Amino acid sequence: MMTPEQAGWFAETFEALTANVSKAVLGKEHTIRLAMTAMLAEGHLLLEDAPGTGKTSLARAMAATVQGTHHRIQFTPDLLPSDVTGVSVYDQSTGSFTFHRGPVFTSILLADEINRASPKTQSALLEVMEEARVTVDGVPYDVGRPFMVIATQNPIEQAGTYKLPEAQLDRFLIKTSLGYPDHASTVRILAGAADRDRASRLAPKITTEALAEMADMAATVHVDEAVLDYVSRLAEATREDARTRLGVSVRGCLALVRSAKVWAASLGRPFVIPDDIKDLAEPVLAHRLVLDVEAEFAGVTSDEVLQDVVATTAPPVERVV
Repeated sequence: MMTPEQAGWFAETFEALTANVSKAVLGKEHTIRLAMTAMLAEGHLLLEDAPGTGKTSLARAMAATVQGTHHRIQFTPDLLPSDVTGVSVYDQSTGSFTFHRGPVFTSILLADEINRASPKTQSALLEVMEEARVTVDGVPYDVGRPFMVIATQNPIEQAGTYKLPEAQLDRFLIKTSLGYPDHASTVRILAGAADRDRASRLAPKITTEALAEMADMAATVHVDEAVLDYVSRLAEATREDARTRLGVSVRGCLALVRSAKVWAASLGRPFVIPDDIKDLAEPVLAHRLVLDVEAEFAGVTSDEVLQDVVATTAPPVERVV
């Protein structure tokens, strides 16, 4: 179990990482905290945003902060699965096939406009997002730690896109958006218009090995049985809601608990409290819901359903430390 001293160190380091990324992505501290939470929970992030809001800058800034590598794939209808995972090429000199690694072998992979690729190409990410490895010609290849997919999709221009299937949405730990910066942050960005690449000048704050140790440390945060019961009741409420066809799965519950452990540690606590669950319920669970057709036609959103479920599900009242 994480000690209070370890929790204090974790929170201090988490703040330093967040502050460093904030130098490149101005005015988006909360979204950066969610992104760092996803990374330390060893999950993946889905950003649904309009173009030009800083999604690529966020991925590059995070990679620079953790002294990792970063690759970007522009997803298009003609992209092939081998363009993502890599391909075996025949070497005439040796008379054998050699595996050439694709861009998925990196610390942070930016899958830009992921919904523009065909479902076959989208599925190339399923194994690596779940198991941190790819299998080519029957041979598994580990991508290493840390590994994180930051995928983006444009909610405005939907022509020529393929909706992400529920199985793939369920593999994203957190879904959120950057949105446009506030007025003050916009002015700061415009004042530094000559600085086209803030992320490239960020100094690393932690090694990838130390980041993996932080992820292992976060896993030791204590979660009381009363909090686990609360998570289960939230999931059951989403399944019983008349507006949903599919509620939160057990994988979704596990994702919420993993995220809450990191969130609690980032605030200097070696234990999870109900407020951590409330803070993360919407970004972790909302994208996992499948709404009823009538509810969709009525304009109901998954976020609204989650907000109602959290508001009507009583949290534990006893002390949970």
